[in-house]
Amino acid sequence: MEKTLEFPVLLRLIDERSVAFRAAVASAPGLEAQVPTCREWTLLDLVQHLGKVHRRWAATVAAGPAEAPPAETASGGAPAAPREREALLAWSAESTEQLLASLREAGPGRGCWTWWDRSQSPQTCGAVARHQLQEVALHTYDAQITVGAPQPLPDEVALDGVDEFLSTCCAGTYAWPHEPAAVDYHATEGRSWRLSLSADGVRATRLPTPGTMPATVAGEDPDAADASVRGTAGELVLALYDRIPVDSLKFDGDRRLFDLLQAWDPDE
Repeated sequence: MEKTLEFPVLLRLIDERSVAFRAAVASAPGLEAQVPTCREWTLLDLVQHLGKVHRRWAATVAAGPAEAPPAETASGGAPAAPREREALLAWSAESTEQLLASLREAGPGRGCWTWWDRSQSPQTCGAVARHQLQEVALHTYDAQITVGAPQPLPDEVALDGVDEFLSTCCAGTYAWPHEPAAVDYHATEGRSWRLSLSADGVRATRLPTPGTMPATVAGEDPDAADASVRGTAGELVLALYDRIPVDSLKFDGDRRLFDLLQAWDPDE
């Protein structure tokens, strides 16, 4: 079973994706461009959003274990971002460094407040780093598509991203309000995950690599999923975060389950 990305790798990738994000912004004709994947935002809004997110999580990580985020982050007390591009990009780089510095100082095992307290992901700084990598990776894609130069998510980011999304945003002590079901996600890179849905909770697990499971009689697999979806890991992540249409992926089984999952709010 593959491990999640090591903490130093997460920090390196956050830095690399942040640099790629600012490169895309720097190449734009102007900051007023509308972001097609976040239609209510301009490129300026996107940069301001990501910088504020980095600063909020830097403060949250620095505060250590807590039952609520620090008061200044809860009230949105971060300083206003500049609007002129050069100053804005410098502010963005400073925001990223604040996040990375807090994470380095804390280390992966230290506890801190997170919004996913009921999920399968732990409330640790390592889990924050893992989720923040996906945040900056998705917003880098947003910036790149805005300037007409979208690039695939790096493989290691995307493969960890499917696992991280299912563990943090889906799995946990949430009652599935429909019939129990098993849904599989298959990355063409050779990794697969299962989301087990029931009234007792939702669980995300990695499936064994194809060829390592005992053989079964054709058509008699008791562990077969009710539905499955297949694409590259990057496509799966982009679909999970509503960046590309889910219908662009390959489905098997009960397609309706994906509609139910997409409409489901675990906290309701």
